[in-house]
Amino acid sequence: MTRIPAFALRYPVVSATIVVGLLGLALWAVDAASAVQWLFSGYGLVIALIEFVGMLRRLRRGSLGIDVLAIIAIVATILVGEYVATLLIVLMIAGGAALEDFAAGRAARELDALLKRAPQIAHRLDPDSGEAVDVPATEVRVGDLLLVRPSEIVPVDGQLHSDSAAFDESSLTGESLPVERAAGDGVLSGSINGQVAATIVATATAANSQYQHIIALVDEASKSKAPVVRLADRYAVPFTAGSLALAGLAWALSGDPVRFAEVLVVATPCPLLLAAPVAFMGGMSRAARNGIIVKGAGVLEALSRAKTVVFDKTGTLTCGTPTITEVRPESGFTADELLTLAASAEQYSSHVLAASVIAAAHERGLELHTADSASEAATFGVEARFGAGLVRVGKLAFIHDGAADATATHLAGGELAMYLAIDGRFAGSIVASDRVRDNARQTVADLARLGVRENLMLTGDARATAQHVAGQVGIVHVRADCLPSDKVEAVRALTRRPVIMVGDGVNDAPVLAVADVGIAMGAKGSTAASESADVVILLDDISRTVRAVRIGKDTVRVALQSIWLGIALSVMLMVVAAFGLIPATVGAISQEAVDLVTILNALRAIGGRRDVAAARRTPVGSAPAAVESAAAIAH
Repeated sequence: MTRIPAFALRYPVVSATIVVGLLGLALWAVDAASAVQWLFSGYGLVIALIEFVGMLRRLRRGSLGIDVLAIIAIVATILVGEYVATLLIVLMIAGGAALEDFAAGRAARELDALLKRAPQIAHRLDPDSGEAVDVPATEVRVGDLLLVRPSEIVPVDGQLHSDSAAFDESSLTGESLPVERAAGDGVLSGSINGQVAATIVATATAANSQYQHIIALVDEASKSKAPVVRLADRYAVPFTAGSLALAGLAWALSGDPVRFAEVLVVATPCPLLLAAPVAFMGGMSRAARNGIIVKGAGVLEALSRAKTVVFDKTGTLTCGTPTITEVRPESGFTADELLTLAASAEQYSSHVLAASVIAAAHERGLELHTADSASEAATFGVEARFGAGLVRVGKLAFIHDGAADATATHLAGGELAMYLAIDGRFAGSIVASDRVRDNARQTVADLARLGVRENLMLTGDARATAQHVAGQVGIVHVRADCLPSDKVEAVRALTRRPVIMVGDGVNDAPVLAVADVGIAMGAKGSTAASESADVVILLDDISRTVRAVRIGKDTVRVALQSIWLGIALSVMLMVVAAFGLIPATVGAISQEAVDLVTILNALRAIGGRRDVAAARRTPVGSAPAAVESAAAIAH
């Protein structure tokens, strides 16, 4: 219940209009029709005055929109006694302003949420006792020795103090595979520690660390984004000028001021006030039904005009998780034997790739063995004994200790290898990589067919890996080794706009915010990316970017058709009214019919049969994920 007073305080005009409407119904029920007319008309004049003052302020800034039409419509309906229409127009104006305010305020709330998710606590080690003391991350000073527990987020930028450790930096740099660090190497705040506790020496305060730098970039990018001009505003000036000119001409030729009001009654801006919003609401509803959350009508319009698309690599064009792509046994061993022993040993490892090896063995239906004993050298490998046999799995240097004949295997861009030694003999290697999404190439091609012909990949990964992935998906332009700030500058430098940016990690949040349309892969991606984006795809399906663009184009087409249909019908009525053939009351009824036709046409943006057909082609399991995500958002 506390939400009702909060809404009333935030949107007083909407609340006041509803109260006035309810009071009017009460007066009408007791046969006080004249009181209702005075109430609605007086309230309409007050709102028209407020809008007029606001319009003058906007004119000083060089902005003129459908506000002029709304003010004229209010005054015209009052003059001809259509006071119910007066209140409806006021409600449309106030409701539209409330929706715009909600959209603008959302960005600030999302940035606050991003700030709250920054690492809050650090475990500072006492130099004397060695005991870990929890302190706010903001109190960490350069030189402090910090403990980072398994799977914890690194609170500040630092230098690794432990001998070695593995960190997941995928949300920061785009590198999907775990990054191994040795003593003295730098560690980024926001990265996630592996399965072994590590110690770092702080090299920066929280405010000057990488995670906070990303937040600052998001804030700056959001504020620098150019405001979207509403579709209906582009037709406001000519429609207003034409309406006033025709009404003035009718008055001048007839000498009857009523003729002026009669023309303006049928010239009310409802086709502009209603057609575009209804079409865009329908488009957003259609997008949500397709597992795509669009944060505003202007986003759909920008999607419809997009010329360039920029992709992140990891988690966007690729699946974002390492998978076993090849087993390369040496002579005397089979692939199944190698994978069975590797997975059996990896059961006792905390390394991130252990799960991938075990999953690959299960997929092949291999039965794993239980070790008699096992030990792990953190970040290097694991040694396990099965009966009389000894198996070592891990880095090449780790295998060399027990198998001097071990040799490095050839790796393509984005691949990583683990090596096996069995009873002191080199047995082979297992290759893992971040697999390119099956529909990534088709997505790039489909976007080009929709007019988004320029494409670019931005990634923090190495150039060889980036070029390899780009070649697989059909992207020509690549920029590798990018930090978040590099991505922001690269997108700002693009000339063929609007620009779509598709990403998923924390490191993508700033560039998603600065792009004309930021699309976040929200099913598995970072919440920070989802919140700074304009579009969030709830399914783990990159082809939904194509559907988002198609929905944008369809929505704008329907909105324009509805606007032109409404304008054409209004102009016809205005011409007839100019000759005095339509009394004000009949004109008001005629205009309502125009509004109805316009709205019904605009509702076509909701879509139907094509989306049903597309839903039937959705992979099993995708729809429930979308429903759950949409339900969570609605809740």
